[in-house]
Amino acid sequence: MDLKTLITQPHSPDSSPDKLLRGQLLWMLLLRVILYTILLGISVFLQNEQQEIILPPYYLLLFFIACIYVSTIGSALYLLISKKTAHRFGILQNQLDILLITFLVYVTGSSNSTFSPLYFFPIIAGGLILPRRGGLIAAASASLQYAFILGLEQLHAYPAFLRHSAIFKEQTLLASINHFAVLGLTFFLAAILSTIFARRLLKTEAALSDTVRSLDNLSLLYKQIFDDIATGIVTIDNSNRISSANNALGHITLHNPFELIGQPFSAIFPTLDIENPGAQLSADFIRKDGLIIRVGYSCARLQVCDDPAAPRGGGQNQLPLSNCKILTIQDISEIERLEQQMRQAEKMAAIGRISAGIAHDFRNPLAAISGSAQVLADEFSQQNSSEQRTNRALINIILRESNRLARTITDFLKFARPDTVEREWFSLKKCLDEVIQVSQSDPIWPASCHLEVDIDPELSLLADQDQIFTVLSHLIYNALPFCPQGSERLRIEAEEIFLSENQGEIILRVADNGTGIEDGFEEKIFEPFFTRRIDGTGLGLAIVKQIVIAHHGAIEVGRSGIGGALFTIHLPLP
Repeated sequence: MDLKTLITQPHSPDSSPDKLLRGQLLWMLLLRVILYTILLGISVFLQNEQQEIILPPYYLLLFFIACIYVSTIGSALYLLISKKTAHRFGILQNQLDILLITFLVYVTGSSNSTFSPLYFFPIIAGGLILPRRGGLIAAASASLQYAFILGLEQLHAYPAFLRHSAIFKEQTLLASINHFAVLGLTFFLAAILSTIFARRLLKTEAALSDTVRSLDNLSLLYKQIFDDIATGIVTIDNSNRISSANNALGHITLHNPFELIGQPFSAIFPTLDIENPGAQLSADFIRKDGLIIRVGYSCARLQVCDDPAAPRGGGQNQLPLSNCKILTIQDISEIERLEQQMRQAEKMAAIGRISAGIAHDFRNPLAAISGSAQVLADEFSQQNSSEQRTNRALINIILRESNRLARTITDFLKFARPDTVEREWFSLKKCLDEVIQVSQSDPIWPASCHLEVDIDPELSLLADQDQIFTVLSHLIYNALPFCPQGSERLRIEAEEIFLSENQGEIILRVADNGTGIEDGFEEKIFEPFFTRRIDGTGLGLAIVKQIVIAHHGAIEVGRSGIGGALFTIHLPLP
């Protein structure tokens, strides 16, 4: 650290007391050189003109000035190099100043010297730099040394060149005592006042440091909030140019916040209206990458005075205020999409409730139609005329379509009003055997279907058995129409895996050798009423996914190893 850096270093809360003391001592050394150089120069000049100032010979003055410069330079170098505490060094330098002043006063007339007030320099400096006892020590030392040179004057022990001076006059004992009393009391009074002032200055400085530190922390907190808040914030000056922007605005617009500063607001946000403060508005915004998003924003005016020292109250003398604006921006594209989905879901729920009621009311008439057609079919079966055979064919059509309509209504009701999950432990293999038995008894079951089952009979599942029965039944009936006629092939397998020490799951796979699922339809096939079958309702796979999700599971679709579609169901175990 050089001399300039240490002297000019401002006070900061992070500066150590010893470091500050060294800087103050360097200032004192610099002032010592300046003070003595100016005073002695002025004294020499005035002596040549008026002959009213007692000065020693020039060689003695040069010797004195040389001692001051040499001692000051040596002290400054020692202060910069030394690692020891500067407090003791400060006391020694203070005593050196008093000794130099005593020598100057002695050779310039003792009680007649015009340089006696120089004692106040080390006394005040000691009180300010070393506030506890530095001023009092300096005052005591100055009083003793001044009393010593007054005593030498009474003993006629003063430099010989003073006897040739017309200004120098020996003082009587009472006059010397008066000089000592006045200056001594003044010395101590200056020491006490400088000490009090220094202590108050230290308290004020400490309070100011705490205030600055608190202000810095508060500014850092505000800046951290401004940078980390999720809402985009931009401020606009009175010329409608962007004056600040936070990081969230950069994430929303993909513009660098620093690059936005100084840009015209209308050039970056052409679709936003800032002339309607206070309102909650929304608009489309084109991001930097060209994507159009929906943003919600609100604008407010800020009355900021151009001069911080100006009065804040109303009046004619108040300075004009800048009409700045602050704008908050949020990306509401996802929110509006969710709101749209919610409104659509509410509409669908209302339609579903109405449809479920209508479907439920259809079941009774449909059952009556089916029952009546069955009775007619039984009667026509006993007659073999060509007319009755035609009637039986028509009745069979009625029965077939009635059954298909009944299944559609049943599926719709299951989807619209799903049953509550009643969990119980059961054998997955036995449940599948029941599904296969019921399916194979159906007239539409192809006799050429080859079924492969790979499930451990000991594998148990904690789920709703009736709903798992429905899942297996729908997956089997959904696969058969897409398998090649005459060579249908289904593979059903299940296994238990452990995800962690305390968590496992059952993986159920149903594969076929059909045409498979076209690319891009992996998620669409689970949507209600979406089907690629002529006689399909589009509810089978939707019901399957609904049941799986109700069991906190997941379903995936892919390509099977036998050429067709593969449905994989994950069902968690407790």
